Amino acid sequence: MPLEQKVAFKRVQGQLVTDSEIDARKRLERLAWLLDDSILLPGLNTRIGLDGILGLIPGLGDLISAAISTYIVAEANRLGASRAILIRMCGNVLIDTVVGSVPLVGDLFDFGFKANKRNVHLLTQFLDDPQKSSRSSWMFLAVLALVLLCCVGGLVYLTAAAFRFLLA
Repeated sequence: MPLEQKVAFKRVQGQLVTDSEIDARKRLERLAWLLDDSILLPGLNTRIGLDGILGLIPGLGDLISAAISTYIVAEANRLGASRAILIRMCGNVLIDTVVGSVPLVGDLFDFGFKANKRNVHLLTQFLDDPQKSSRSSWMFLAVLALVLLCCVGGLVYLTAAAFRFLLA
C-alpha cells in the first residue's frame, strides 16, 4: 500500500495555501529582489539589480536575464496562474528583453522597468484573489489589443496616404 503524502495547509490572508506555495512565493520574491533591487546606488538613493547589470553585457546579457525571468513565469504557471496573468508576465519579460537590448537607452530602461518585481506582484495578486486578478488582467489585455489594433490601423492609413501622395 503506497504511503499517502500529507499536505499541510496554512491560512494566509483568509485563504488556505500549502507550504509549497508559501516557499515558492518567498523564492520568487527573493529572485525578483536579486534581479531588480539588490544593489543600492550610493548617493542616488535608488536600487538596481542583476538584471540591469547583465544587460550591460552586449547581446548575451539580455538573453541570460530573459532566461532567468522566464523561470518566474514558469513557476507562476506551475502555481496555476491564469492565461491572462501568464500573458501579461510574458509581455513584461518581452518588453524588458527587447527594449533592454537597445544600446544605452535599453540599459537605462533595464534599471527602471523592473519586470521581475512586476511579475511577482501579478502572481501574488492572482494567488490572493484569482477572480479579481484574472478579470482585471483580461480587461488590460483587451484594452491593449484595442490600442494595438488602432495603431496598426493608423499605420495602414498613413502608409496608404503616403503612397497616394507619392503616386500623385
